Amino acid sequence: MTKMAPELPIEVDSETGVWTTDALPMLYVPRHFFINNHTAVAEALGVDKYAEILYRAGYKSAWHWCEKEAELHGLAGVEVFEHYMLRLSQRGWGKFVTEDIDLDAGTARVRLEHSAFVYQLGKTGHKEEYMFTGWFAGAMDQILAARGSQLRTVAEQTQSAAEPGCEVGIFTVKPLPDARG
Repeated sequence: MTKMAPELPIEVDSETGVWTTDALPMLYVPRHFFINNHTAVAEALGVDKYAEILYRAGYKSAWHWCEKEAELHGLAGVEVFEHYMLRLSQRGWGKFVTEDIDLDAGTARVRLEHSAFVYQLGKTGHKEEYMFTGWFAGAMDQILAARGSQLRTVAEQTQSAAEPGCEVGIFTVKPLPDARG
């Protein structure tokens, strides 16, 4: 393993201690702390209910992030999605690779390698990265809306490296039924 310095811009306010990246406030916490809290909430609420809550929150957050980043960096279309995958990867969630994206069709396929959840939890036999799912639809829909498209999407995790026989996670994005209104 080769170590390197972070590739994303990090600023820390000397008075408040607030971390920012690309002008957005950030939190810096140990992986085990985050995942232990995540797992505790999933156990308390049930995975299905928690996944539903995280999908909506993640969708909203991805939309906001992509909107702000597109504006800040002058990005549009696929560039926004790729920038989002890069920043997610640089923050330690795992390595997100866009295998396919078609904005006109409202589809995408993202591969997740080196998942923080799988590193922490191991081969559990379950899809452990459900927290990420809403992120992909939120990013796609923000990009589509910025292009003037009425198309809206839904994302799904189809496999996880935490499952037997799987080495990577896969997420797909597709149009919602009746998404063109």
